[in-house]
Amino acid sequence: MTRNTYVIDTNVLLHDSNALNTFKESDIVIPLPVLEELDDLKRMNDERGKNARHVIRFIDSLKLRQAGSLNQGVEGKNGNIIRVHSSIEKGTFPLPMERTNHKLLMAYQIAQNNPNVIFISKDLVMRVKAEAVGLKSQDYENLKFSYDGLYQGYRKIEVPKSEIDLFFKDGSMAFEGKDIQPNEYCLMTSPEKSSAVARYNAKEKRLEPLLKVNQDIWGILPLNLEQKCALDLLLRDEIKLVTLVGPAGTGKTLLTIAAGLRKVFDEGLYSRILVSRPIVPLGKDIGYLPGTKEEKLLHWMQPIYDNLEFLCSSSTGNGNNETKDYIMESGKIEMEAVTYIRGRSLPKIFIIVDEAQNLTPHEVKTIISRAGRGTKVVLTGDPTQIDNPYLDKDSNGLTFTVGKFSNEKIAGHMSLEKTERSELAAVAVEVM
Repeated sequence: MTRNTYVIDTNVLLHDSNALNTFKESDIVIPLPVLEELDDLKRMNDERGKNARHVIRFIDSLKLRQAGSLNQGVEGKNGNIIRVHSSIEKGTFPLPMERTNHKLLMAYQIAQNNPNVIFISKDLVMRVKAEAVGLKSQDYENLKFSYDGLYQGYRKIEVPKSEIDLFFKDGSMAFEGKDIQPNEYCLMTSPEKSSAVARYNAKEKRLEPLLKVNQDIWGILPLNLEQKCALDLLLRDEIKLVTLVGPAGTGKTLLTIAAGLRKVFDEGLYSRILVSRPIVPLGKDIGYLPGTKEEKLLHWMQPIYDNLEFLCSSSTGNGNNETKDYIMESGKIEMEAVTYIRGRSLPKIFIIVDEAQNLTPHEVKTIISRAGRGTKVVLTGDPTQIDNPYLDKDSNGLTFTVGKFSNEKIAGHMSLEKTERSELAAVAVEVM
């Protein structure tokens, strides 16, 4: 079997601090400029800084744990040999000698005597550069799930009319579908045009009716089947993790906030709502914002405030802000940047993470692992609209979470496809 040599880019180690242990029976090369970049980042208090520190400590532990030189190579896990490459000889290397290209130069040098060298990077431009100079390159494939292969959260099945009639009569129906997921929804139809919507209870192996909602939820009602199923997931207390995926205007955030308001202010099941969004700008960044943390967050959280204002107006039927002011002054709704969630313990809270597609799998894990007893976590986003330069629709934290939790009885997922924001928004999603 051919033994590959993998040259690792910095962004791979920042994406997954355990990346050096995921390769098997391989030679792993860390270019010296990668260590320099990690050293520059280790003082940061965000996820990148944490990962940089973790990788540096791991490399140092390799040196201390066994005899040998990092320059010559030391043994890691899974039969790997890990070494640091430091020499730079330009030779016939065609790219300019910029610092960002030093990693490629080192991989290029090694490849002159080894045809099995592969440059691993999360940066598409670096992979294109590698191919341009004759290097094999790959994306880092760990911590990925195929977005196109995710289950939708609901399915359509055709059954005899008699089974639908029995479902309404008995209030449930035994179901033994082999590939159905826990808390997946079924639209049952018959040739006679009868239909019913049900949720799969994996524990009882039965299809059960949706929760009865006798009135609007803070002024809104679901407008289509997807929204109806999503709201059912949000209102079920036994489902502790909900993922909602869909394009702009499908109602992901609006439904989630409405459900949170119902559970906190009407039912008192949770002590408060915690809303968080990753601080990733769309388009050209306007730079640092002045003021306190709360004043800075106001701009990033404006979409949340817009939805909250709409719900308060819809629930009261007038345009005044008294209800919104009451909610904000109650102390039962908190806005927080993802950066500041690490280290907190969050019991009995309705947590909403909007735009979760801009988070890495490790960042989402950090958030979910903060959930204490009685807490519900809702992740919303659109994996086809990512502003993080090192993530794509398969490697982002939202897609990864849907894939990992698909078989868990305490989790539910729904893909929303129909835009209900406005006719203009619906057409824009279709044609642009």
